[in-house]
Amino acid sequence: MQQSGTQSPSCTGSYPSASDCFPLGSLSTAACGSETAPMPQKGETSSQGRPQLADPFTMRSTMIFYLCYLLCLALGLACVVCVCLWNSRWRGGFAWDGSALQFNWHPVLMVTGLVVLYGYGAVVYRVPLTWGQNKLPWKLLHAALMLISLILSILGLYAVFNFHNAKKVANLYSLHSWIGIAAVALFAVQWVVGFAGFLLPCSPVLLRKLLKPVHVWLGGSILLLSVAACISGINEKLFFVLKANLSGAEPYSNLPAEAVLGNSSGALIVAFGLVVLKILSNIKWQRPDSRPQDMAYTPLLQEEND
Repeated sequence: MQQSGTQSPSCTGSYPSASDCFPLGSLSTAACGSETAPMPQKGETSSQGRPQLADPFTMRSTMIFYLCYLLCLALGLACVVCVCLWNSRWRGGFAWDGSALQFNWHPVLMVTGLVVLYGYGAVVYRVPLTWGQNKLPWKLLHAALMLISLILSILGLYAVFNFHNAKKVANLYSLHSWIGIAAVALFAVQWVVGFAGFLLPCSPVLLRKLLKPVHVWLGGSILLLSVAACISGINEKLFFVLKANLSGAEPYSNLPAEAVLGNSSGALIVAFGLVVLKILSNIKWQRPDSRPQDMAYTPLLQEEND
């Protein structure tokens, strides 16, 4: 198997500049498509530690990326803040005692884990400043963010199942619950298979080649399912709690303040998902060695630069 540090014919003779191997547009991965940047030969040094901006088009593409990336970070933070505010201000806060206050952990953990952290982990490889660096730390960061996301999602499921069992309420009867449990189950399978396929040294090269497009497609599909589960869950909760009663509570149809915040949280989640998908779908923003035509990967325990 060709080692990731081996240079291809178009890059031999001297260490290729970052503008040759890591531009955002019109990049040939056949020339510089190894998983990690080719290391300088003895006596040579790299003049730049990050991708060069070769032309105005590349600079414009880079600026647009960072605007989308900052928007992604801001929307994710806004999603978490809104769902926390909703459950602390209008739903009474949080507890872990089988009461309705325990249920309030469910939307917070699911939005934070299954949507926001998941989205952050998905776009880790897209940051251009990381392209000229060893990919191994970013692989580990991607896996760690996804693992934390999965753990938070499982805790969110436990919170709602435990609450339902304590109150003798049926589980998994709504479309929201079906979509949500499917998203978490697929996520768990995705993480285990991804760890075994891309990080273990015993993983065959052919398996990684076959697994990569499935891993990418399933990752985007899980994000879509997660967004659908969260917005349907928010709407379902608002229907349950915002009903006219003797205490004078306003119904959902009157759009009280709680409904406005809940609907706004759902809209932010949708916007966050769309921005993440935009970043993931733009081939100009893909890490050069992650292009579909280049399937050379280095497992976790194998030397990155031989």
